[in-house]
Amino acid sequence: MNDTMKAIRQHAFGGPEVLVYEDAARPQVAPGEVLVRVHAVGVNPPDWYLRDGYKMLPPEWQPQVSFPLIPGTDISGVVEAVGDNVQTFSVGDEVYSMVRFPEGMQGDSKAYAEYVSVPSSQVALKPAGIDHGHAAGAPMSLLTAWQFLVDLGHNAPNALQANQHVPVPLEGRTVLVNGAAGGVGHFAVQIAKLKGAHVIAVASGKHEQMLRELGADEFIDYTKTTPEDVVHDVDLVIDALGGPSASRFLRTLKPGGALFLVFPLGFAGGEDAEKLRITVSSTQVRSSGAQLAEVGRLLEDGAIRVVLDSKYPLADASLAHERAAQGHIQGKIVLEVK
Repeated sequence: MNDTMKAIRQHAFGGPEVLVYEDAARPQVAPGEVLVRVHAVGVNPPDWYLRDGYKMLPPEWQPQVSFPLIPGTDISGVVEAVGDNVQTFSVGDEVYSMVRFPEGMQGDSKAYAEYVSVPSSQVALKPAGIDHGHAAGAPMSLLTAWQFLVDLGHNAPNALQANQHVPVPLEGRTVLVNGAAGGVGHFAVQIAKLKGAHVIAVASGKHEQMLRELGADEFIDYTKTTPEDVVHDVDLVIDALGGPSASRFLRTLKPGGALFLVFPLGFAGGEDAEKLRITVSSTQVRSSGAQLAEVGRLLEDGAIRVVLDSKYPLADASLAHERAAQGHIQGKIVLEVK
């Protein structure tokens, strides 16, 4: 076996131009791991946060990294080799994974590459009904939506708040999804609908048809209408954008409702939420092969769909990051590995 591979590496923090397509050492497969020949890679916000040095995090939260590093977490591909003590997967299995997250935030996930070694507990069989590109678009965004809305799936301490995140009942409830057209948002719309909620999707107008096809009952074009001026008495808001502006959604919620923030940093509405008896909660998505197997069945039968915004060759990862920086992404961006 050749001991080198092609990968995207960065030797410094910076813009998309620091992503370099070059030779790198092929990973060894350790006990308890599988080596995956990657066919496609999903692009996610932590990829560009790592690329630019996690500037959006407080300094004490910024991981220490060593260069050169290989970014990325989400892969779909074929098992090339299995390590000792792995009985669940065999050479030739088609699999998908979110690799070592959040523990690999400093560049230890190494997904932008032809080969990736992955703990077998973080791997699941790829849904046979979809191709590698669509499968690679699912893991981080779909697990985020699933862990927020359905099942946390772990009992690790919550680094974002004192208490553990707890999903709320969805059947018969009204759920507003902000940032509904993006990676997490388009899955949140589908999951809420699947679980019996009435779903209000907030996005720009060009995404309306797609979101209605995914099950949105109502659509608000935020470029024309301010959602918090027209929506009231909802049970749950899941804000896939989050940040300081998320407090505006408190007035859309009924007393006893919940506001789930995918990106909680900068939220300053805690006192208002307490007065209104609204639960504000967040969580950090975590790798889980078991949950990928569970949601994989929904991807397999078409109950949940992965929408792809665009595809780029692995060598053009910098262009994919430029596309991400433009915003207004519809679904997911993926890299194809030939």
